[in-house]
Amino acid sequence: MKTSSTFSILFWVDFSRVKNNQASLYARITVNGKRAVISLKRKILISGWDVHKNRAKGTSQKSRILNSYLDETYNHLFQCYRDLKAENKLITAQAVKARFLRVDDAHRSVTDIIAYHNEDMRGKLKWGTQKNYFTTQKYVSKFLLKTYKSSDMYLSELDYDFIIKFEKFLRSYVPEDHQQRMGNNTVMKHIARFRKLINLSLKLGWIQRDPFINFESKYNKTERGFLRLDELQAIEEKSFATTRLQLVKDLI
Repeated sequence: MKTSSTFSILFWVDFSRVKNNQASLYARITVNGKRAVISLKRKILISGWDVHKNRAKGTSQKSRILNSYLDETYNHLFQCYRDLKAENKLITAQAVKARFLRVDDAHRSVTDIIAYHNEDMRGKLKWGTQKNYFTTQKYVSKFLLKTYKSSDMYLSELDYDFIIKFEKFLRSYVPEDHQQRMGNNTVMKHIARFRKLINLSLKLGWIQRDPFINFESKYNKTERGFLRLDELQAIEEKSFATTRLQLVKDLI
């Protein structure tokens, strides 16, 4: 059964905290009698506020700019309310405020799911697995900076094109500690780990569609052979400048 809700927006000045004859501006959202307040990060002279119109007095440039900002804020808040209604979400004053401030699930980002995963998996995953996730996350960050000139993106912005571009980035990326590009299976493993982060986002309800839905992972079959005695001897006598390779040698 659908229920209607009452919704109102009011701009007001907090006259209880006046400093240098100025007071802060706020927006008050009311849904079904429940309120939420948003600081507009603006101040106004107490003599310049019209308490009846809830707008700045006069027609000076400063007043017109402030009133224009208030009109834009009103429209934005009302659109947030309409969007929540269209999405069949529970509409509360706090929900409208969260949507306006972009802190609700609709505005969760890539770094949000990475942070959530790292915290949730702490103590659950072995260090080696955690380290692999950290490496994948590092490549995601590098990819965002190079391709989108941004340190983050909303999860809702991710699509099939994003996944394809990420795969291409991984295949062309040359790691800093050596000059060899990643092999196909290494690329697929990084994508698989990122895919798990996206699946977690879906389970949490942070996104509504899966950007991986049309993506197919393709691994190359590999058969590991055994080293000959002379090959083992050559490795034993070899000294590597790279710490990572030297460690691998010591494990053989």
